[in-house]
Amino acid sequence: MKPRPPHRLILTTPVHFWAFGFGSGLAPVAPGTFGSLVGLIVYALVGWLPRELFWALIAVGFLFGLYVCGASARMLRVHDDPGIVWDEIVGILIALIPLNMAIPQMFGPLPIWAWALITFVWFRVFDILKPWPIRWIDRHVDGGTGIMLDDALAGVYAALLTVLTGWPVAWIAGLFG
Repeated sequence: MKPRPPHRLILTTPVHFWAFGFGSGLAPVAPGTFGSLVGLIVYALVGWLPRELFWALIAVGFLFGLYVCGASARMLRVHDDPGIVWDEIVGILIALIPLNMAIPQMFGPLPIWAWALITFVWFRVFDILKPWPIRWIDRHVDGGTGIMLDDALAGVYAALLTVLTGWPVAWIAGLFG
């Protein structure tokens, strides 16, 4: 296993600083989880934006990630360093798209922050377990494209599961509400 890059390198090199999620990827354990938590903070700051603007922000973040994640991996001479977490930040934002749409009938009585935490768990499950085709993309697509694409797909899976979870919760709440 290749040694972790020095903190000073990550925090003083702009490409690494962005790719390592403002330093969150330097966490000694579970850097992807810490990167996803940064994504939740970003959502708290921008999740209120109109749908089109929120989606545009995600698209720009994805395109930016193609560059910074690929460049960081090349500079570190690795396929995908665990500390590169910009992909997790964008992936969790993709997973949170249904919450940005704010369809009350879909999520019932639980507050939006509770659904954000539920979505966070779904995203981490898909990012860690990597069901098909996420694992295939992770292993076979190189560079920034592979780094970004597997987490974007994990975000799509998490978004779908959040919606599928939300409907029964809203229905059950309607029975007792």
